[in-house]
Amino acid sequence: MRRFLAVGLDCYLCLLVVGLLVRSCVDSGVTGRAVALLVVQLAVLSFANQVLLTMAVRASAGKLIMGVRVIRLPDAGRPGFRPLVLRWLYGLLWLPSQPWRRLRTPAAGAGPECPGTRPADPHGDLAGVRQVRRSDLRSYRAAVRGRPH
Repeated sequence: MRRFLAVGLDCYLCLLVVGLLVRSCVDSGVTGRAVALLVVQLAVLSFANQVLLTMAVRASAGKLIMGVRVIRLPDAGRPGFRPLVLRWLYGLLWLPSQPWRRLRTPAAGAGPECPGTRPADPHGDLAGVRQVRRSDLRSYRAAVRGRPH
Protein backbone atom coordinates (compact mmCIF):
# COMPACT_ATOMS: atom_id res chain seq x y z
CA MET A 1 0.00 0.00 0.00
CA ARG A 2 2.88 2.38 0.78
CA ARG A 3 4.30 1.86 -2.70
CA PHE A 4 1.06 2.90 -4.37
CA LEU A 5 0.70 5.95 -2.13
CA ALA A 6 4.32 6.89 -2.89
CA VAL A 7 3.65 6.69 -6.64
CA GLY A 8 0.50 8.76 -6.23
CA LEU A 9 2.43 11.38 -4.25
CA ASP A 10 5.15 11.47 -6.92
CA CYS A 11 2.54 12.05 -9.65
CA TYR A 12 0.74 14.70 -7.64
CA LEU A 13 3.92 16.61 -6.74
CA CYS A 14 5.19 16.52 -10.33
CA LEU A 15 1.87 17.74 -11.75
CA LEU A 16 1.62 20.43 -9.08
CA VAL A 17 5.07 21.84 -9.83
CA VAL A 18 4.57 21.71 -13.61
CA GLY A 19 1.12 23.27 -13.27
CA LEU A 20 2.59 26.18 -11.38
CA LEU A 21 5.34 26.61 -13.97
CA VAL A 22 3.05 26.41 -17.00
CA ARG A 23 0.38 28.71 -15.62
CA SER A 24 2.01 31.80 -17.11
CA CYS A 25 2.13 30.24 -20.60
CA VAL A 26 -1.53 29.22 -20.47
CA ASP A 27 -2.61 32.69 -19.35
CA SER A 28 -0.89 34.24 -22.37
CA GLY A 29 -3.11 32.22 -24.75
CA VAL A 30 -0.37 30.23 -26.52
CA THR A 31 -1.87 26.77 -26.05
CA GLY A 32 0.32 24.76 -28.47
CA ARG A 33 3.48 26.10 -26.92
CA ALA A 34 2.10 25.58 -23.41
CA VAL A 35 1.31 21.94 -24.11
CA ALA A 36 4.80 21.31 -25.50
CA LEU A 37 6.33 23.06 -22.51
CA LEU A 38 4.18 20.99 -20.17
CA VAL A 39 5.32 17.71 -21.73
CA VAL A 40 9.01 18.69 -21.59
CA GLN A 41 8.77 19.89 -18.01
CA LEU A 42 6.93 16.73 -16.93
CA ALA A 43 9.68 14.58 -18.46
CA VAL A 44 12.50 16.61 -16.90
CA LEU A 45 10.87 16.71 -13.45
CA SER A 46 10.04 13.03 -13.63
CA PHE A 47 13.65 12.18 -14.55
CA ALA A 48 15.04 14.37 -11.78
CA ASN A 49 12.68 12.85 -9.21
CA GLN A 50 12.87 9.20 -10.26
CA VAL A 51 16.55 8.96 -11.29
CA LEU A 52 18.66 11.76 -9.82
CA LEU A 53 16.95 12.03 -6.44
CA THR A 54 16.81 8.23 -6.15
CA MET A 55 20.56 8.03 -6.84
CA ALA A 56 21.23 10.63 -4.17
CA VAL A 57 18.98 9.44 -1.33
CA ARG A 58 17.62 6.03 -2.49
CA ALA A 59 14.08 7.35 -2.89
CA SER A 60 11.96 9.74 -4.91
CA ALA A 61 10.04 12.52 -3.16
CA GLY A 62 6.91 10.40 -2.65
CA LYS A 63 8.93 7.44 -1.41
CA LEU A 64 10.78 9.66 1.07
CA ILE A 65 7.46 10.86 2.48
CA MET A 66 6.09 7.29 2.72
CA GLY A 67 9.28 5.78 4.18
CA VAL A 68 10.10 3.55 1.19
CA ARG A 69 13.62 3.03 -0.18
CA VAL A 70 14.84 1.71 -3.54
CA ILE A 71 17.59 -0.92 -3.33
CA ARG A 72 19.62 -2.97 -5.78
CA LEU A 73 19.11 -6.71 -5.82
CA PRO A 74 20.49 -9.07 -4.53
CA ASP A 75 22.82 -7.21 -2.16
CA ALA A 76 20.50 -4.37 -1.00
CA GLY A 77 23.01 -1.77 -2.19
CA ARG A 78 22.50 1.58 -3.83
CA PRO A 79 21.13 1.24 -7.38
CA GLY A 80 23.25 2.63 -10.21
CA PHE A 81 22.41 5.16 -12.90
CA ARG A 82 21.66 2.68 -15.71
CA PRO A 83 19.12 0.55 -13.78
CA LEU A 84 17.38 3.69 -12.55
CA VAL A 85 17.14 5.11 -16.08
CA LEU A 86 15.77 1.77 -17.34
CA ARG A 87 13.25 1.76 -14.51
CA TRP A 88 12.21 5.35 -15.31
CA LEU A 89 11.78 4.59 -19.02
CA TYR A 90 9.80 1.46 -18.17
CA GLY A 91 7.40 3.47 -16.04
CA LEU A 92 7.19 6.32 -18.52
CA LEU A 93 6.70 4.39 -21.76
CA TRP A 94 5.53 0.83 -21.09
CA LEU A 95 3.28 1.04 -18.04
CA PRO A 96 0.85 3.67 -19.43
CA SER A 97 0.10 1.41 -22.40
CA GLN A 98 -1.01 -1.52 -20.22
CA PRO A 99 -4.66 -0.54 -19.70
CA TRP A 100 -5.06 -0.20 -23.47
CA ARG A 101 -3.45 -3.61 -24.05
CA ARG A 102 -5.75 -5.23 -21.47
CA LEU A 103 -8.81 -3.76 -23.17
CA ARG A 104 -7.74 -5.20 -26.51
CA THR A 105 -7.05 -8.74 -25.24
CA PRO A 106 -9.90 -11.19 -24.64
CA ALA A 107 -10.88 -11.71 -21.01
CA ALA A 108 -10.46 -15.50 -21.23
CA GLY A 109 -6.73 -15.27 -21.96
CA ALA A 110 -5.87 -12.48 -19.57
CA GLY A 111 -5.41 -14.46 -16.35
CA PRO A 112 -2.21 -15.65 -14.68
CA GLU A 113 -3.11 -19.23 -15.60
CA CYS A 114 -2.08 -18.63 -19.24
CA PRO A 115 0.91 -20.70 -20.32
CA GLY A 116 4.10 -18.76 -20.70
CA THR A 117 3.25 -16.14 -18.10
CA ARG A 118 4.85 -15.89 -14.73
CA PRO A 119 3.43 -14.34 -11.60
CA ALA A 120 4.59 -10.77 -11.17
CA ASP A 121 6.73 -9.88 -8.20
CA PRO A 122 4.74 -7.10 -6.49
CA HIS A 123 7.83 -5.46 -4.97
CA GLY A 124 10.45 -5.81 -7.70
CA ASP A 125 10.64 -4.38 -11.17
CA LEU A 126 12.30 -4.67 -14.54
CA ALA A 127 15.69 -3.13 -13.76
CA GLY A 128 16.75 -5.39 -10.87
CA VAL A 129 15.81 -2.99 -8.10
CA ARG A 130 13.23 -3.34 -5.37
CA GLN A 131 11.24 -1.01 -3.15
CA VAL A 132 11.33 -1.79 0.56
CA ARG A 133 10.29 -0.09 3.76
CA ARG A 134 13.07 1.88 5.40
CA SER A 135 12.63 0.02 8.71
CA ASP A 136 12.93 -3.36 6.95
CA LEU A 137 16.15 -2.23 5.28
CA ARG A 138 17.62 -1.23 8.66
CA SER A 139 16.62 -4.59 10.15
CA TYR A 140 18.16 -6.45 7.22
CA ARG A 141 21.45 -4.57 7.50
CA ALA A 142 21.60 -5.18 11.25
CA ALA A 143 21.01 -8.91 10.70
CA VAL A 144 23.73 -9.08 8.05
CA ARG A 145 26.18 -7.41 10.43
CA GLY A 146 25.21 -9.94 13.09
CA ARG A 147 23.84 -7.61 15.69
CA PRO A 148 20.26 -6.97 16.82
CA HIS A 149 18.51 -3.78 15.69
